[in-house]
Amino acid sequence: MKIGQNKKPIIVKEYQLESGKIFVYDNYMVSSFDEGTTVTLEKAFQIIGISEIHFRDKDFGYISLRKNSYAIDPNIYNYIRGFENLKAFAIVSIKEIDMHNFKIEKMFYKKPMKFFIDYSNALIWVKRRIASAAKK
Repeated sequence: MKIGQNKKPIIVKEYQLESGKIFVYDNYMVSSFDEGTTVTLEKAFQIIGISEIHFRDKDFGYISLRKNSYAIDPNIYNYIRGFENLKAFAIVSIKEIDMHNFKIEKMFYKKPMKFFIDYSNALIWVKRRIASAAKK
């Protein structure tokens, strides 16, 4: 048995926003928005602010858990793609509409972004991207 395996990630901070939750971990953050929410640029600025508090001078990843159905203003990606330290953007959903929307979102983001149906696979990918960026 190897010591340290199956170590559960520790939430550094949890934010309850008007339209969902943000969970901040050591080098990534996870969002989960409420059903029917529209993620506007204003709401995105809240998330950007949280990322600046925790990851100002540090590479990090972002995981969007799409358990609920909600809309996203794709113009948000014009702003977040300017964050040099955001090394991975993962979307996790089992819904076909989210996979379709991902293809559109990816056209706006134009940086490493991947779709997953399983959270653990998304987390592995995000951590690998962050580790890879650290080696450069």
